[in-house]
Amino acid sequence: MKKILVVDDEPSIVTLLTFNLEKEGYQVTSATDGQEALEIALMQSFDFILLDVMLPHMDGIEITKRLRQEKVNIPIIILTAKDDPIDRILGLEIGADDYLSKPFSPREVIARIKAIARRMSQNEVQPIDEEKEELVKIGSIEADLSNYQVKVKGEQIFLTPKEFELLVYFMKRKDRVIDRDTLLDRIWHFDFDGQSRIVDVHISHLREKIEDDPKHPQYLQTVRGFGYTFKEPHR
Repeated sequence: MKKILVVDDEPSIVTLLTFNLEKEGYQVTSATDGQEALEIALMQSFDFILLDVMLPHMDGIEITKRLRQEKVNIPIIILTAKDDPIDRILGLEIGADDYLSKPFSPREVIARIKAIARRMSQNEVQPIDEEKEELVKIGSIEADLSNYQVKVKGEQIFLTPKEFELLVYFMKRKDRVIDRDTLLDRIWHFDFDGQSRIVDVHISHLREKIEDDPKHPQYLQTVRGFGYTFKEPHR
């Protein structure tokens, strides 16, 4: 049974989400306070987190930031009541996987959760070829597509779901130049008319984790005026 943490300071929203998620077979834990939510998320294991932005004591943006700093890579869906896109952009930039603007329907929430689950398990639902390893390797970087693990020089590193998806997307398209708009569409499934720094921020985070010298990347390189490309370093 999938476990979900629902965090919102409006009891009516918590009740609505809990009722509908439990009808779908999810096990729900709830919190109405930001600090409480952070402690629960650090102490217990969940498959998803639904996280409101405006919370007492600690907002959803700070909670997301803290969880990613602590290597908690659970998919996070940000809930925001604000019309200004800055909250959802900031949330996505620091590691959230999706966002929903209030008011929303429970059906939409469940659809988003299932969409993320499908993307994460897409390799598992394909026919298994026992002769074929579910492994992508370039240089000293290995991405295990079945177990969602990445190793650099034989050492496992911890990536958020979006960082993993972005890395694999690049590795499967080695030497191709990919622009930001394509990445926004293929990885985040939306467009902010080129004004979002989500791609650049995630590229920076990936470089910090896979490169020996993030300021002079050997793998994930910038092609100025065009986008990014993934190269195999020359020995």
